[in-house]
Amino acid sequence: MRARSPIEMRPPQMQPLARLPVFYALAAKRTVVAGGNTAAAWKVELLSAAGAQVDVYAVDPSAELVAVATNPPQGMVNLHRRPWSAESLGGAAMAVGAFDDEAEAARFAGAARMAGIPVNVIDRPAHCDFAFGAIVNRSPLVIGISTDGAAPVFGQAIRAKLETMIPQGFARWADDARNWRPRLKAAGLSFAARRKFWEIFTAFAVSHPERKPEQSDYEAFLAATCRNEKTTELGSITLVGAGPGDPELLTLRAVRALQSADVILIDDLVSPAVLDFARREAKKMLVGKTGFGPSCKQDEINALMIKLAKAGKRVVRLKGGDPMIFGRAGEEIAACRAAGIKVEVVPGITAAQGVASRIAVSLTQRRVARRVQYITGHTEDGKLPSDIDWGMLADPTATTVVYMPRKTIGEMTAQAIANGLDAATPAVAVINCTRPDETIAIATLAEIGDRLDQLPAEGPAVVVIGRVLRELYLQTQADDQSTSRLGIAAVSAHSR
Repeated sequence: MRARSPIEMRPPQMQPLARLPVFYALAAKRTVVAGGNTAAAWKVELLSAAGAQVDVYAVDPSAELVAVATNPPQGMVNLHRRPWSAESLGGAAMAVGAFDDEAEAARFAGAARMAGIPVNVIDRPAHCDFAFGAIVNRSPLVIGISTDGAAPVFGQAIRAKLETMIPQGFARWADDARNWRPRLKAAGLSFAARRKFWEIFTAFAVSHPERKPEQSDYEAFLAATCRNEKTTELGSITLVGAGPGDPELLTLRAVRALQSADVILIDDLVSPAVLDFARREAKKMLVGKTGFGPSCKQDEINALMIKLAKAGKRVVRLKGGDPMIFGRAGEEIAACRAAGIKVEVVPGITAAQGVASRIAVSLTQRRVARRVQYITGHTEDGKLPSDIDWGMLADPTATTVVYMPRKTIGEMTAQAIANGLDAATPAVAVINCTRPDETIAIATLAEIGDRLDQLPAEGPAVVVIGRVLRELYLQTQADDQSTSRLGIAAVSAHSR
């Protein structure tokens, strides 16, 4: 096995954006709205709510516009019952127009741009430098939603969905966060400790959204932070299970760990899509351990984790599947404890569960399989383990899941048959389980080694053996080697 050093990964490049989402500070700034219809009234209300001073130019303002000008939500609204002019744009931070006439819309947009003012002409994208999105308002927590004009109704539907998911009480907690921030900064805590305070704050606010924040809450959060400041300064290590590949199978706790990490140490077998949930600013390092390929030494990985944690970093060790199943987590936990570093484990969906979900077969069934056993396909030297209990492997009432089976599955199945397991026992081989390029093949125990050799060479592999697969196998046979109801080929690989 060839050794390699940890490799720092460049952050994934931002995908193209139809619009740049920004939050514009308008408090006490002058803005101009030209037009007097209902659409203009809504934009006036929006600008005033953001604290802007709004000058409205409308010869014949609608009743809605007059009502907003009479009782603005925050910033003053000055209603000028005359047409707009180029001079009226002077000193404005933003300009919004509402026109039925295309020529007038173009003239307004041109005048605003000539003055260097960002402009939006309602329902006329060609004349817009920026767009207004749908808004979820829990100010100072504000969420903007844009479909770049492609599907406004869809954007509104998403806003409605978020409205039901985000409690109104978040506004109070976000407001108190703004009030508490200067006090916390003056408390003399380190950066790491201040971040710990906000994590304690956030966890409490999320679980008590409708409770009014109190001074006692601030004091309790601060006391908890101070109690943990020593360990906060030391940093931490979290072993996180990335699951078999589909990022939607991550646990909420795994997502929280990824979003709070300073450094993420990543296995080769982790699906790249999982990293979309990671904190963008986090340093990402590939410390992969690939069977029979270049791999980082475990001692080096342990030393790197501990070094980073001692420097005060929050380290996430991201592993495919579940870190406690053939992930060498025991060695990493022992190293952390020996170094006095706090370590936490976030479980993940392991490959066996991923396979069971994809083929829709329960791994345990009454009167068919009384237990499930996980075994590794090779040892440190890449060979078949010499201490396999072949009697247990040949037990017809067990479902066996073989991890890392590529190089030894033929030898393993031959030994199992020699020790009494029926050669006709069904087996399933899966590559890249739950991923877009997932490939599955079903065959008998005697054939599964050859089938696995025919599957793509890249990606994590797993083999499941047992009578629980009988119905699936018979169905594929009944389909005369055509695609089964599950989209699985009976005698060859099949990609989703």
